[in-house]
Amino acid sequence: MANIGIFYGSSSGITRKVAEQLEELFEGSEVIDMEEDYEDADQMLEFDVLLLGSSTWGQGDPQRDWVDALYDIENEEPDFSGKKIALFGAGDGESHGEEFVSALAKLHELFDTLGADFVGFWPTEGYKYEFSAAEKEGKFCGLAIDDINQEDLTQSRVESWAGQVKSELGLV
Repeated sequence: MANIGIFYGSSSGITRKVAEQLEELFEGSEVIDMEEDYEDADQMLEFDVLLLGSSTWGQGDPQRDWVDALYDIENEEPDFSGKKIALFGAGDGESHGEEFVSALAKLHELFDTLGADFVGFWPTEGYKYEFSAAEKEGKFCGLAIDDINQEDLTQSRVESWAGQVKSELGLV
């Protein structure tokens, strides 16, 4: 069984709620709140699989609890080769559709340069937004959650995405 760490930052509680749902769906996983529990990149490197979650703020930036960690990771350049990463994040496609879940793109770009392999790309169909830097070749580079405008779809999206990620990782 894969050793799975779920790292997340959440301001309004939506990303935290998704992280907790994922913990239930990925048996034996460990949830790490970036504000309360995160120590350093070595903590991430203890896991085989990382589920990284962040809401999007400002001009497509990750949630504030990620800022110091991402700065340190970018400067220290730890080797994430062989690590599987799946991204998830919350956004508001109607009120802030100009940067919908774009924080995922910043996470993707950084960890990609550090050698990580990604799973969990998610279809863009069914979402309303103007632009997303997280859109790569017609899919989001991770699970997009719009709990503000599509709350009724959140649970089924989380469950479907978890099943997809498990399949891509060979866990089913």
